[in-house]
Amino acid sequence: MTALRVLHEGAGLLVVDKPAGVLVIPGRGEGGPSLREQLEEQLRRKVFVVHRLDRDTSGVLVFALDAERHRALSQAFEGGQVRKRYRALVEGRVDAPRLVDAALVPARKGRMRVARPGEPGKPSRTRIRPVESFERASLVEAEPLTGRTHQIRVHLLEMGHPLLVDHQYGRSEPLLEREFGGAGEAQVLARTPLHAARLEWPALPGVEPRAFEAPLPDDMIRTLDLLRATRSNPPNGLV
Repeated sequence: MTALRVLHEGAGLLVVDKPAGVLVIPGRGEGGPSLREQLEEQLRRKVFVVHRLDRDTSGVLVFALDAERHRALSQAFEGGQVRKRYRALVEGRVDAPRLVDAALVPARKGRMRVARPGEPGKPSRTRIRPVESFERASLVEAEPLTGRTHQIRVHLLEMGHPLLVDHQYGRSEPLLEREFGGAGEAQVLARTPLHAARLEWPALPGVEPRAFEAPLPDDMIRTLDLLRATRSNPPNGLV
């Protein structure tokens, strides 16, 4: 396994800082072993997937090591007892918190979209608050209050601040240093800049109350460094 950071192991739980670009469970012919497969090979035991993150999303990911804890945590996720907070790099300046309350429905090619007026959809709510804002991009915290597929990504798009890179809902091309005011052609950001920064739950059957955090990954840190460096002289073009 390559550079996998373990945040916690014990009491029937394994919590890792998932790197971007890795599937949580095996995909349909998609490249490379899944995170679950890698962990089972390393630990030489079965691990139970409690929840998932998209392939390009990084951050806190919880596995159970026995059926009892898997059941308790899975029910907690399904019942909205787990508080999740993400960090995201988005287009545009976000200066005020906002609650996005917009039902979602399936769209083509595995995507989701906001339901049209009168169209039945699954209720979906996300709390967004700015963490650091620049002229043309912002770092925000996103707290999903429901658990729909692609919820954060679609709600950010709905409020006019899509992720800086998102091959399904926005820009698909990688961002280069020069697009942030740098001098080079090196890629700075080539994936959806969405990071599961914090996860916490209350006391559950057989599981103690816990909270786990994962630091921002290098590509998001590098992007922020470039944005800070150009704060007084914003670059031309998309950032």
